[in-house]
Amino acid sequence: MAESPMDTLGRLYSKLKRRHQLTRVWSDYYDGKQPLKFTSPEFATQTGGIFDGFADNWCQVIPDVTVERLMPMAFRLEDGTLDKAAWRSWRRNECDVEISLALLEALITGRSYALVWKPDGVQTEITFHDASRAVVEYVPGKRRVRAAGLVIWVENDRERATLFLPDRVYWFSRDIGRAGMPAHPSDWTFVSSGAAWMLEREMSNPLRSVPLVALENRSRLNGKPKSEIASVVPLQDAMNALWAHLLTGSDEIALPARAVLGMLRPTREILDANGEVVGEEDLPIGKFRSNRLLWLESPDARIAEFSAADLTNYTAVIEVVVRHVAAQTRTPPSYLTGQMVNISADALIASEAGLVSKVEEGQRFFGAGIREVMRLDALADGDTGRAEALALGSVVWRDAQFRSEAQYADALTKYKAIGVPDEALWERIPGVQPDEIERWLRMRDDQAAAIVGGNVAGLFGPAPVEAPDPDTD
Repeated sequence: MAESPMDTLGRLYSKLKRRHQLTRVWSDYYDGKQPLKFTSPEFATQTGGIFDGFADNWCQVIPDVTVERLMPMAFRLEDGTLDKAAWRSWRRNECDVEISLALLEALITGRSYALVWKPDGVQTEITFHDASRAVVEYVPGKRRVRAAGLVIWVENDRERATLFLPDRVYWFSRDIGRAGMPAHPSDWTFVSSGAAWMLEREMSNPLRSVPLVALENRSRLNGKPKSEIASVVPLQDAMNALWAHLLTGSDEIALPARAVLGMLRPTREILDANGEVVGEEDLPIGKFRSNRLLWLESPDARIAEFSAADLTNYTAVIEVVVRHVAAQTRTPPSYLTGQMVNISADALIASEAGLVSKVEEGQRFFGAGIREVMRLDALADGDTGRAEALALGSVVWRDAQFRSEAQYADALTKYKAIGVPDEALWERIPGVQPDEIERWLRMRDDQAAAIVGGNVAGLFGPAPVEAPDPDTD
């Protein structure tokens, strides 16, 4: 028997809440909210929680280094031409900005989601959602065929949900007081979409496909998408513990310590109300330390000194841990240590080879999801032919390798020498978008037309008029 929409909602919502617990952990580590681990219970008792909230946060660096090199620049159709309509829709929905947030979320938690929908029947919307607010389910045995999608959000005093199936779309709502409790079908009720053009609790899906697309980071065939900071977290905990011990040591044993041997502690008499001596007590040592006073009354007293602790033992281990982070995440050491002295351009490129390969790998994974998003965008506009061409096309990404302008100019000049067309060369310039290439093409055509028409002055302006020689009449 086919599953009811209410049962599908309950199952997907439960899966969403289970995932949320793990994604919350990765998000907290990225934000620097890291518990202090790998320390003894005695250490926590002695320090009194002074290191709560402390973190030498490397979990933020790793995703940031990758996402800054993931920038879609255009969409190429099956025949190799650039899709201007797709790029206009991309810019209209501010996806050129939102995609960086979505990809960063995917790098941190393993996945994020893009929703393509036409709420008013006129203009298509592309929105992005994090893994705590959206979930996609696939047909068993078919990793790329979406069977259902769920998006949840909070509005006023209600938690709301939209369930997307290949043929239908449903809207649900429940009281926000129960939002934190395990989902149960009886918690939810059908509601209308709230749109002026659709006041039913369900509608036919015009795309005939689940419009919620997962942007997954390096998923395995038999596993789940991977967070970029998953392997960094244990090393991050180790570094935090090492820094805590180092800072504690710097406070206690970073300076030489002196001790008085062979002498009793200084004391003072305790007097009662009549001035009679009733006892004695030790004087606080802290007073003598602050006043820098010292006197020795016993002839047998002597001074002993304890050398300061060598804290470089801690920093040496921390540097090893940082190198492990660099190796495991393929992050150039220059990003983590900040040491760049007398490094040639070739050496710098070689040091970034691992990161560039990782980014190019991410372009393939995320590119598949982005192509599907733009295919759905074309379907929403009723252009099935362009949708098919986009599905077989590609995403044009910014060059994953950072180079200087001189390096790009040299490379493009060499490509030009072997006959590569200007348009292809312009596409390889970082940051150049399709509309700017179109403007350059028009400018080139105008120049050619001026030359053919003999309007050289239109290109270079009128010839300068020489001033008359004052010595001649």
